Amino acid sequence: MFGPIKKFARALRVPSVEEREAAYLNGSYDRFDLEYRQRQVDRGMFRQR
Repeated sequence: MFGPIKKFARALRVPSVEEREAAYLNGSYDRFDLEYRQRQVDRGMFRQR
């Protein structure tokens, strides 16, 4: 009974900051791009309000 409601709620859920950071880092093409992205994350690219 609650299965479809749970699926719908999961579809509307906003990813957390940690999930967005991980997805951004996982999209890097090579080591240099990964290091660049890590510096951006360390500077607070996703944590600005």
